[in-house]
Amino acid sequence: MFKLLKSFKLVAVLEGISYLVLFGNMLLVKPFQPEIYKTLLYPIGMSHGLLFIAYVLLALLVGSKLKWSFKTLGIVLLASLIPFATFYIERKYLNTTA
Repeated sequence: MFKLLKSFKLVAVLEGISYLVLFGNMLLVKPFQPEIYKTLLYPIGMSHGLLFIAYVLLALLVGSKLKWSFKTLGIVLLASLIPFATFYIERKYLNTTA
């Protein structure tokens, strides 16, 4: 169980970072360097997509192991759609040091 939780914590942070990088590419690079934007879009988008899928699957697995309520699982899954929210989830729901 500890390895699963540790993997989920890592994926949560990486998914949040990839989401921000994807937005950064879209908002900062596209207006000024459209050719670089197009080059970066596929690898960044693919990485984020894979991390998103891993986040959702691990959330379901960890949620079932920790017997999260439907509300808690919903909050954790909703966090994958909101920028910076996966960092909050990692601190609030996945912190094992407290």
